[in-house]
Amino acid sequence: MSEQPVTLSEAAAKRIAEIVSADASKQALRVSVEGGGCSGFSYKFDLVEAPQDDDLVIAKGDAKVLIDSLSLVYMTGSEIDFVDNLLGQSFQIKNPNAVASCGCGTSFSI
Repeated sequence: MSEQPVTLSEAAAKRIAEIVSADASKQALRVSVEGGGCSGFSYKFDLVEAPQDDDLVIAKGDAKVLIDSLSLVYMTGSEIDFVDNLLGQSFQIKNPNAVASCGCGTSFSI
């Protein structure tokens, strides 16, 4: 079995499974990269019903993450994590391709 180009932490998988189970019409979390944000690119998170033809599907336990082929170019080698600390709860992308990121953690540059 080949290694996934993007990985999912246990904490992220657990949180995604919780979120998706609360909405019977949604099956997965879509993570995409868009132009914009204070560093040039930003991550977008959406609950979706089904994968598209060009999606990478990452499954871990009851969690499923979808990443389109264009976004995957910017995310290869990344880990999707979920952090719950004094500053709040959020999904974070640990992206080795990013040369800079902003304080919010959702915007980056390559």
